[in-house]
Amino acid sequence: MGPPKAQKQRYMLQPKATSFRMYYERGDLPIKMEYLTGGDKIAWTVDIDKLDYGLYLPLFFDGLSETRHPYKTYARQGVQDLLAHGGDKIYPVIPQLIIPIKNALNTRNVEVMCVTLKIIQQLVMSSDLIGPALVPFYRQLLPMFNAYKVKNINSGDAIDYGQKNNMNV
Repeated sequence: MGPPKAQKQRYMLQPKATSFRMYYERGDLPIKMEYLTGGDKIAWTVDIDKLDYGLYLPLFFDGLSETRHPYKTYARQGVQDLLAHGGDKIYPVIPQLIIPIKNALNTRNVEVMCVTLKIIQQLVMSSDLIGPALVPFYRQLLPMFNAYKVKNINSGDAIDYGQKNNMNV
């Protein structure tokens, strides 16, 4: 009969260090962690309205592909805060956001992809001009969605809790 067949080994790609991580470790980002009883939150050391969105918004979007604790918390909360307060400052930065969004979607990490999709929704809702501004970049963003359009979890009689937490692609 012979020896059993060896199973394929899946190699996980080591996530590359993002520019967000580099800026954070150098101390160049105007944020700090605020430890609250309801959960951690970031505090801005500079008023958000006075920030240069051309520099900081692409940096925080680059951090969306992070999976380790301090980086992912800072990046996700930072993007949400910047989009909530950005208004008209976001529109000129759209072309610089495409590559970080594409990198986050290409990680194929379900958690990162779902968070990125939520951020894209918040990005589109932040201003009326942003939806039409994203149209020329669909060719770069849509191929990753095509790979996941038929991915459906067949749980049989079990419950898929990912739906409740919006972690189902």
